[in-house]
Amino acid sequence: MTTTSNETLNPRRWAALVVCCLAGMLLGIDNSVLNYAIPSLVKDLKPSSTEILWISDVYGFVMGALLVVMGNLGDRFGRKRLAMIGAAAFGAASLLTSYATSPELLIAGRALLGVAGAMIMPSTLSIVRHAFTDPKERTTAIGLSGGLGAASFALGPVVGGLLLDHFWWGSVFLINVPVMVVVLIAGAVVLPESRNPRPGRLDWVSVPLSVVGLLGVIYAIKIGARDGFDEGQVWAAAAVGAVALLFFGRRQTRVAEPLIDVRLFRNPAFSGAVGSNLVMIFASSTLSLAFSLYFQVVRGWSPLTAGLALLPGPLAAVFAAPLASVLIPRIGRAKVVALGLALLAASTAVLGQASTPDANYWAQIFAPLLVNGIGIILIISVTSDTILASAPKERTGAAAAISETAMELGGALGIAVLGSVLTAVYRGALDLPAGVPADVAHAARDSVSGAAQGGPAVATAAYQAFCHSIQITTLAGAALIAAGAVAALFTLRSVPAVIDVPEEEPQPVPAGT
Repeated sequence: MTTTSNETLNPRRWAALVVCCLAGMLLGIDNSVLNYAIPSLVKDLKPSSTEILWISDVYGFVMGALLVVMGNLGDRFGRKRLAMIGAAAFGAASLLTSYATSPELLIAGRALLGVAGAMIMPSTLSIVRHAFTDPKERTTAIGLSGGLGAASFALGPVVGGLLLDHFWWGSVFLINVPVMVVVLIAGAVVLPESRNPRPGRLDWVSVPLSVVGLLGVIYAIKIGARDGFDEGQVWAAAAVGAVALLFFGRRQTRVAEPLIDVRLFRNPAFSGAVGSNLVMIFASSTLSLAFSLYFQVVRGWSPLTAGLALLPGPLAAVFAAPLASVLIPRIGRAKVVALGLALLAASTAVLGQASTPDANYWAQIFAPLLVNGIGIILIISVTSDTILASAPKERTGAAAAISETAMELGGALGIAVLGSVLTAVYRGALDLPAGVPADVAHAARDSVSGAAQGGPAVATAAYQAFCHSIQITTLAGAALIAAGAVAALFTLRSVPAVIDVPEEEPQPVPAGT
């Protein structure tokens, strides 16, 4: 194990971790908080149905499409510099969004938030990687970062519920401003600067190919999952995205300084870790969506109460983050990831079977949520650390961007595939009482939320069908995760427990350059 003397004398690395976690948590909260503000902003701004969809989706579209580009820019021009620019832009865009006077201005503000988020996300991960050179501390730090990032998605409903109970819809964005001010002030002091000392020329042809390709694919998956894949625009976007990514991939093997170094995927540590992350996010992404509906519609809880009910999992992840660094030296990275996936598979299956209209939360749901969070953090801690530690130090921003883009695509695919299974099983199991009016039946078959307006008999039938669909879908997800656990034992078996960093490292770039 190698620990540099510079790091031993640098106590600011933990303060840097706090700043990076704070910025990352804000991105996660912003990704989920808007859903709870839509009813009130609809009354105020009166957007069309299409505008509502763009208000909801444009943030994720833009951020997912720009991660690869921004990760490379951070490697070239400085990760701290790009993170600080992103934090300032995020605060400014939040201010614009919170006081938007029209749907168009709100959409523009959300798009700018996506641009800023793409600057922040890979930069902060890379900063944590460079700040912690001791392998055990690095794993713990990345695990804490990942755990807090996971918790932030569940914090969205809690933050949104608390703010919307007392303030207008713009408050869910305005709260970002003081937080980003703290990030900017503290980050200027404690964040270390680093970049690739020999970046070469940026391939400007690859940039639009990457953006158009990822944007087309992400748009097609997300819109298709929500509105169906029979729309022409979905297939057009998918075709454009696929062609752009095909040309992008071919170009990366031919240029001297590619945006994505495809040689990274020849490293079993890198490709195995990315694959494990994909399985995890693909199979578990539907769980939060299904249980949000379960708590709010089937159980009739408020958004705030539903958010609080889901918090034990992410909180368990935060507190269990150091566990991975303890287990890795004892059983190895492959077995820790496999253990995390096994815990995730078991807890997913148990949670699914516990989702009945009259389930006891504390007796049947609370404990599996804790295990679920522990499983996720064991996976994220090891895979994220493995991805960043196995990439060359001058390419950590690009490696972080690949990891985050894979997670974005995996989550979108999970919602598309398993979300479709959830809907199909629900509609197949729905047995409505005789004599239900056609419009009521149509609303009930469209969604469990629509069934809640059809009267007690219709609602009861819909709740039972929806719980059945959760049970079937989570079993499918659990089986896929279990298969991923077996695969991890093979794909990561050659990865050493300790991935050392070089003794000689590039000299840090002085702050402010």
